[in-house]
Amino acid sequence: CQMNQSSSSGFILQGFSDYPDIQIPLFCLFLLIYLLTLMGNMLILIVIYQTSLLHTPMYFFLCNLAFIDLCASSVSQPKLLSILLRRDNTISFGGCMIQLYFFIALTCAEFVSLTVMAYDRYVAICNPLRYLIVMNRRVCVILVITCWMITFAEPMSHTVLISHLPFCRSRRIDHFFCDLSILLKLSCANTFFIEMLIYVFGSLVALPAFALTVASYTYIISTILKIHSATGRKKAFSTCTSHLTVVSLFYGTTIITYMRPTSQYSSTLSKPFSFLYTALIPLINPFIYTLRNKDIKQQISNKIELKRNHLQI
Repeated sequence: CQMNQSSSSGFILQGFSDYPDIQIPLFCLFLLIYLLTLMGNMLILIVIYQTSLLHTPMYFFLCNLAFIDLCASSVSQPKLLSILLRRDNTISFGGCMIQLYFFIALTCAEFVSLTVMAYDRYVAICNPLRYLIVMNRRVCVILVITCWMITFAEPMSHTVLISHLPFCRSRRIDHFFCDLSILLKLSCANTFFIEMLIYVFGSLVALPAFALTVASYTYIISTILKIHSATGRKKAFSTCTSHLTVVSLFYGTTIITYMRPTSQYSSTLSKPFSFLYTALIPLINPFIYTLRNKDIKQQISNKIELKRNHLQI
C-alpha cells in the first residue's frame, strides 16, 4: 500500500453504468437538463445586466447565485454526458482532484451566497428605510468578494490532503463525479484526521451560514406578522418565499447526503441526492426566482415583445 496506484492510472467513474440499456436516453435527459440550466441562469444574468431598474442589491446577489449555479452545474455534468455518450468512464487523477476542489468550493459558495441573500431580505423587510444605506454598493461588493474568498480557501486543505492519500483498494468510483465521501472510503490509509478537518472546516462555514439564515428569517417572519395590511403581508412574504424554497432544497439535500460518517456512505442514496443538488437545483433556481418575481417576468416579457416586433418589421 506504499504506492498510490490511482495517481498514475486515475479512476473509473461508474456513473449510471447499472443501466446499460438506457445510456442514450439518459444522455438526452441530462443534456436537456444541462442546457436548460445554462439558458435559465444566463437569462437571469442578461436580463438583470440589461435592465437598469433591476440594478439593486437583491438582483446583484441573485446574479451572483446564478453565476454560481452556472459554474456548479458545469463541474460534473459535462463529464457525465461524456461518459454516457462515449462510454469512456476514466478520469485522470488530476482531473478528479480538480473536480473535487471545485465541487466543494461551489457548494461552499452556495451556502455563503444564500446567507448573504437572507441578510439582504432581512434588511429590506425589517429596516426598509435604511435599506439602501445599509446595503450600499460598497457593502454588496465586499459581501460578494468575501463569498468568493471563502469559496476558494475552504476546500484547499481537504483537496491537498486527499491528493496525497494512497488509493490502493479500488480505482472504481461508484458515482458520476469525484465525490468527497467515496474518495475517503476508497483510501487504504487512516482518514480520521482528514474527516475531522473536513467537519471542522465545513462547520465553520455551514453552521454560521445556517444560523444567520435562520436568524434572518426568524426576524423577517416576526416583522411580517406585525404588518396590519393583508396586502402588505402578502407582498412581503412573496419577496421571501422564492429564496426560502431554494434554501430549504439546498440545505435539505446536502444535510441528507453528507451529515453522516464516511463508513455509512451509500452510493445508492448518494447518487440521486447528489444529482438533485448538482444538476436539478441549479436548474430549478432560475425558474423559482423568475416565476415568482413580477419584475423579472415583466422584463423578460418586454424583451420577447421587442424581439417579436423587430422580427415583424
